[in-house]
Amino acid sequence: MVIASITWDLHLPGCSSLKEKRSVLRSLRDRLRNKFNVSVAETAFQNMHQRAQLTAALVTPDGKFAESVLDKIDGFVDERGGALILSVRRGIH
Repeated sequence: MVIASITWDLHLPGCSSLKEKRSVLRSLRDRLRNKFNVSVAETAFQNMHQRAQLTAALVTPDGKFAESVLDKIDGFVDERGGALILSVRRGIH
């Protein structure tokens, strides 16, 4: 059993309120959940307008499959996330 996670520190330059930020993050979170069947949560910077941290996680019996999914969702966030990625951290246990 493999538990894989990926965490993005994000900058949301167009957000001037928490309401705008939540809208952008909700959209991204829902698209990740629906497309890749992963769990996603906002894990830090909840009270900052232009910063966010999202973490996605999945459980699978295959480590190579986990790496593949992490690669795909990282590319998805980079291309269609609506935010600038400041840093990325991955973990496979």
